[in-house]
Amino acid sequence: MALSEQPAERHRQVAGLFTDRVRGTSGWDVPAPVAGWTARDVVRHLVEWCPGFVAAGAGVTLPQGPSVDDDPLAAWQVHRDGVQTVLDDPATAGREFTNPHLGSLPLAVAIDRFYTTDVFMHTWDLARATGQDDRLDADFCAELLGGMTQMEEVIRSSGQFGSRVEVPDGADAQTRLLGFIGRDPSWSPGLVGER
Repeated sequence: MALSEQPAERHRQVAGLFTDRVRGTSGWDVPAPVAGWTARDVVRHLVEWCPGFVAAGAGVTLPQGPSVDDDPLAAWQVHRDGVQTVLDDPATAGREFTNPHLGSLPLAVAIDRFYTTDVFMHTWDLARATGQDDRLDADFCAELLGGMTQMEEVIRSSGQFGSRVEVPDGADAQTRLLGFIGRDPSWSPGLVGER
């Protein structure tokens, strides 16, 4: 299924897939592909950074659910629904988002560009950590990689991404994107501590 170009619908699709992976997780303390993280930390990251991002940039307060430590699924669902409500409401989606590093843009565009793409990429982390289907939309992988490659120096200096992992020539878009953001596409929980 191709992902929508509309921020509200794309979030619905991307967050829906992540929700499926959250529901399919039976062990929250298994290691994740991000060094030092567990499956629970993948959810924690998404639930915890976005509220400050939208509050600081647009003055929008997202609802707060239970702690990720107590109930990762409920914490994610409350957060996901709050973001979706913002995107579905033209009054909040069109609100100006201002950030000293990003300038000004509509809130829906800021959420789409920075948060929804983060959910998309972390879907692989959670799926890989928990042994679920980790395939991502190939076209969106290629689109993200194309945009990020043009800003590699800025991306690397932000500290938000690990060092590039080399992948084989001719690798598919998902593998190339994972390598670009510092993930080892062949990572598995069984390899943790064995390298």
